[in-house]
Amino acid sequence: MNASGSLLLTRDLSNAAITDRLLGTTRLRHPALTAVTWLCAGLTLMLFAAIGFTVLAGVGVWGNNIPVAWAMPIINFVWWIGIGHAGTFISAILLLLEQRWRNSLNRLSEAMTLFALVQAGLFPLLHLGRPWFFYWLIPYPAEMGTWPQFMSTLPVDVVAVSTYTIVSILFFYLGLIPDLASARDRAKSPRARALYGLASLGWRGSARHYKHYRSAQLLLAGLATPLVLSVHSIVSMDFSIAKLPGWHSTIFPPYFVAGAIFSGFAMVAMLLVPLRKLYRLETFITPRHFDLMGKLMLVTGLIVGYSYVCEVYNAWYSASDYERHMALFTRPLGPYAVLYWLMLFCNVAAPQALWFRKVRRSGWALWTVAVLIQVGMWVERFVLIVTSEHQDYLPSSWDIYTPSVVDGAIFFGSVGFFMLLLIGMMRVIPWVSIAETKELQHELRLGASDG
Repeated sequence: MNASGSLLLTRDLSNAAITDRLLGTTRLRHPALTAVTWLCAGLTLMLFAAIGFTVLAGVGVWGNNIPVAWAMPIINFVWWIGIGHAGTFISAILLLLEQRWRNSLNRLSEAMTLFALVQAGLFPLLHLGRPWFFYWLIPYPAEMGTWPQFMSTLPVDVVAVSTYTIVSILFFYLGLIPDLASARDRAKSPRARALYGLASLGWRGSARHYKHYRSAQLLLAGLATPLVLSVHSIVSMDFSIAKLPGWHSTIFPPYFVAGAIFSGFAMVAMLLVPLRKLYRLETFITPRHFDLMGKLMLVTGLIVGYSYVCEVYNAWYSASDYERHMALFTRPLGPYAVLYWLMLFCNVAAPQALWFRKVRRSGWALWTVAVLIQVGMWVERFVLIVTSEHQDYLPSSWDIYTPSVVDGAIFFGSVGFFMLLLIGMMRVIPWVSIAETKELQHELRLGASDG
């Protein structure tokens, strides 16, 4: 058996069996899935109700104050952008590195990227206060000569995230084309056959089609790979160029990128473990997939932990009283100390369990660690933003920040909206790539014959 052999539990599946099994996931109607769908629909309604209330009443309904002018919307924005990074990482970088274990994960992670970007895009628009004037961020020929401030990183954020979104959509759709053709060929109703046929762009699976398909896939992967490093680096510049204690640091770009991949893989694991059980796809998603994801989460978690140490050391070594006060007193001993130590437990201590092979290969153990990581990464954004703002250079302006009910409704509503979009996708297209699974099966057969 070759190196990729343990990615499928059997070599005996025919191409027709793989197609039937993975296309069948779109027809699953499970009571648990139905209950989750209704719950997510309710949370989505709550989200849009909270957004409507915010637009009508103004951003004063949030918990933001002075000096904590950036709060929940930016916390949630950075958190969702980070989650969206794993999709591009799995799909692009692992494709270029010819890592075949990505085949069972890439469709889910790519969809996760797109739907996380939808959530992330909500928060900067709402934070504008007057979101209907969002086009002021675009350098268009206005009569009054209003142009974005290009020395600010915020317009650059718009360009970076927009580029990332466009490339992610193209990459996601390109990978869908062969599977849409399979759905077209198996569709029973003329309407479904016509829709899938239109979406598959006339795909017939010929050698010429595959040649152009592979060229386009590698080209988009090459374009997407720098975006993994650039987008969250640009997001981190929003903070690192500000002269606030705890923000003004050059460590932020690599620190943010590692944290983004860390939280992104945690989200993939959170989704993959229950979906594998629910859809009974143990044949296609094996313990080796969990093992490899656990190793990547461990590596990126160690980088994040090292970044925490560097933050404290740099503050101590800087000889700045303000930096020292922030890193050595305000965060670990101040009013948000509980959240600071929770962040360290979730992001540094909990991932150490992934050193053990049994933990990495156990789906629910990996899921538990992934949940703790997701909690820790959100808390990290809260600690990073709020602790640096609530005690600035002017002690008379110090204040405690507390999220409002509307803040909570928007956040939990965005989680429900994300899951609702994901469930809707899984009911239309297979969330495990059929074409790439067939390729892996073919490699297994060749390896068996060579052996």
